Amino acid sequence: MARGIKDRVAIVGMGCSRFGERWNDDAETLMVEAFDECIADAGIDVSRIDAAWLGVGFEAQSIGPSGIPLATALRLPDIGVTKVENYCATGTDSFRGAVYAVASGAADIALAMGVEKLKDTGYGGLPARSRGLNFDMYGVTGSAPGNFAQIAAPYRAKHGVSRDDLKRAMAHASVKSHANGAKNPKAHLRKAIDIETVLNAPMIAEPLGLFDCCGVSDGAACAIVTTPEIARELGRTDPILVKSIQLVTSNGWELQHGGGWDGTYFHTTRKAAARAYAEAGVTDPREEIDLLEVHDCFSITELVTMEDLFISKEGEAWKDILDGFYDADGHTPCQIDGGLKCFGHPIGASGLRMIYENYLQLQGRAGERQRNDGPKLALSHNLGGAPIQNVSAITIVGLEGA
Repeated sequence: MARGIKDRVAIVGMGCSRFGERWNDDAETLMVEAFDECIADAGIDVSRIDAAWLGVGFEAQSIGPSGIPLATALRLPDIGVTKVENYCATGTDSFRGAVYAVASGAADIALAMGVEKLKDTGYGGLPARSRGLNFDMYGVTGSAPGNFAQIAAPYRAKHGVSRDDLKRAMAHASVKSHANGAKNPKAHLRKAIDIETVLNAPMIAEPLGLFDCCGVSDGAACAIVTTPEIARELGRTDPILVKSIQLVTSNGWELQHGGGWDGTYFHTTRKAAARAYAEAGVTDPREEIDLLEVHDCFSITELVTMEDLFISKEGEAWKDILDGFYDADGHTPCQIDGGLKCFGHPIGASGLRMIYENYLQLQGRAGERQRNDGPKLALSHNLGGAPIQNVSAITIVGLEGA
């Protein structure tokens, strides 16, 4: 039986570039920017890194199909670099590789990097094409807003929520993220907005308006991980430990006729959450998880994810959002750094960016946006793909004893 990785790996350094429209910077420059902060935070020389993982969601637009650009940009010490690509879960998957290497004993110190250059594609959204023969059967006329907007109607019908109530809850989620992002010097969008601006914005895909959708960004984020013993040798008296990592990929069940999926939730997220909590020893996530960073590619996605993570009861996340439960000063802050919505969404970097924020918050180093009630356990969540086929990744990090 699998033993899990709880408390077997410590994060000793993290770094994150500024996210945004980085027209004058290539992917290598962004990686160096994130790594310089990360290696200084870890307090080690690059020669101590035994292995590295590089996450890039769209290699053709960013760096190409190998780990060589990472090794070259950082002058890594003749080590293996594994290239990872897993849609929007890419950054978390690169972190998973580094964590597993340390947990297994294959490496003492490992690096995880995620990077993406999306603004240079000349397209406002994500690159339109994917790979695989089946794309032409289901993805020809699809769009990300159109795909995720389709969660709203069945959710409303199943739970008896009016369009106005759901729309206002979605708007509150966006207003919250803008308020949080305004306090973040590395965020792409740093302007607070009011709820009427969201409600009256141009419609993108019913019921998603302009401010219900995250944009795309350039950026990089990275982490250095090691064993708790080595972390203490490096002077970490209260290291940030990895409590769990779980990744679940759709196997076609959602598309199966009569399979039981009703389009109101993300099946892979529920599976990943249950496994992550079991690995971390969390029995009451609503009370035990102090901070949340989730995949708010669209406001409806954030809302539904609150239920899929078993924080809100099924059919009641919209009420919790309107009640301020997930606000920066609420019971369990969600997107306290601005989230995908405002920090930005460079695909390969997003998962590591989420962990970066949780890492800073747990150490009390998040500056103006710091949560001051002593958070001990934080969760990050990625969702890659579309509602009908996706991959969910969940990471829980925390203080020793949490």
